[in-house]
Amino acid sequence: MRDSFGSAGGRKKRRGNRLRKEDLIKIYIGIGAVLLLAIGILVGSLLSKGSKKDEEEELDIAEIEESVPEEEVAVEATTEATEVEEAAAEGSSEEAVASDPQTAAVPKETGANINIKELVGASNVGENSNVTYGIDVSKFQGTIDWAQVAGTGIDFAMIRVGYRDSASGEIKPDTNAKFNMQEAEKNGIKVGAYFFSTAVTKDEAVEEANWVKDYISKYSITYPVGYNCEGFEKETSRQFNLTKEDRSSIAIAFLDQIAKSGYTPIFYASKNELADDAKWTTSQIEKSYKVWMAWYNQDTSNIAKGPAYSGQCAMWQYTNQGDVAGISKKVDVDVAYFGYNGTETAKDTSEREVASADVEALMKFDEVDETVTAKSSTNLRDRPSQGADSKVVETLQNGQTAQRTGVSSSGWSRVVYNGKPLYAVSSFLTTDLSAPKQQTAAQPAEDNSGLKTKFTACNETVTAKDVVNLRTKPSVTDADSTVAASLKAGETATRVGINNDVGWSKVEYNGQTLYCVSSYLKVVE
Repeated sequence: MRDSFGSAGGRKKRRGNRLRKEDLIKIYIGIGAVLLLAIGILVGSLLSKGSKKDEEEELDIAEIEESVPEEEVAVEATTEATEVEEAAAEGSSEEAVASDPQTAAVPKETGANINIKELVGASNVGENSNVTYGIDVSKFQGTIDWAQVAGTGIDFAMIRVGYRDSASGEIKPDTNAKFNMQEAEKNGIKVGAYFFSTAVTKDEAVEEANWVKDYISKYSITYPVGYNCEGFEKETSRQFNLTKEDRSSIAIAFLDQIAKSGYTPIFYASKNELADDAKWTTSQIEKSYKVWMAWYNQDTSNIAKGPAYSGQCAMWQYTNQGDVAGISKKVDVDVAYFGYNGTETAKDTSEREVASADVEALMKFDEVDETVTAKSSTNLRDRPSQGADSKVVETLQNGQTAQRTGVSSSGWSRVVYNGKPLYAVSSFLTTDLSAPKQQTAAQPAEDNSGLKTKFTACNETVTAKDVVNLRTKPSVTDADSTVAASLKAGETATRVGINNDVGWSKVEYNGQTLYCVSSYLKVVE
């Protein structure tokens, strides 16, 4: 035994055995590495598929959640799609974003790697990284009490200043824009603006931007000026035949011109339109301009970090159902991942006119020109409402005349009396100037309840011509008249009362007695 291990031949044999064992170990290690690599690739592939499926499912859910019904209101129809409108935002303008907002306006794990400081901006007062909270409004919020809004802690307001009419192509101002800018500014709320575009060429987009520049020049515009474009996939839209690339180049032309005018541009669209360049060339737009994204029904428990969205989002419109003191209608609520160190000075510091609220903003009047008198006696008010915000200015007696210039389907007339535009309940007026005084006519009681409208009893099944709001009171101006339900075409309700003078119906729907504008209903045969 000793010779076999102690001799040269034995040592060579043992060396050979050791070499073979070392080779085998290397082979085993190599095989193991290959197996581990293969397993890693397989697991990674499965996880990738799972992640993609999750993303697809999330998108589908978002599409369902964002598909809210368009609201019919008994007011002037808007050329825009239902404006992308939970509770009002709370928080301090001093609250900073958890991750660096100048590097990513959304959480680092999901945010686009874009430095917001490098985006097109025009601030003279210094942009900072504070999280700020705001609202966006148009005439469809009615007359806003901006002092009350300021008391809620709102930092800024994005105010619609105008739109291009989708039918005529004419640029028109929002009739409450100047009042809203004036009053927001007066109450210490920083102002931004936006324009609803239906431009079909770059030249039209530049025209819109120049119009906006001139319209806002006398106001302190600190926050960005936005480009808003919706409804382009409807066949009735001027933009229906435009490609995604066409629309995007038009938007960029507007944003460029806004920047040249000395304002900070921002691009507005919904998440489903923005994600993966779905409806816009988002990947191009977001590299130069701030993005204002609408995305509802999302987790807002950590709103300061931003939405769980992979693109750039400098401002997030996270609900269109906000309740804010001073605003009787639901309102869009926003959070911006930036703020400003001060308030901008208006570009044009010359004297500006004092703007008044458009009291007809929530009510459409058909123009007429006729002389009327009171059937008996009727109050003439400063706005078409019997609410607490309406004042009796004059009283028109039978035999006295006024010139009626407008009639609304909601039961109000606009008249000119003693040189002043005032409002009266239509059913208390007549064009028969020789009609004797009606002794039985009575003015509605001044209790502002909104429930003094007399309805003639009936019993018939009705449905909506398209969609109609069912309200708790027969009024679109009374602050206590809230939308309790919406009736869509094909759904039915029982009409139990009608007042043809004021144009309202009383209906029974899902066990509730509610009210709606009669002209939006039709009888089910």
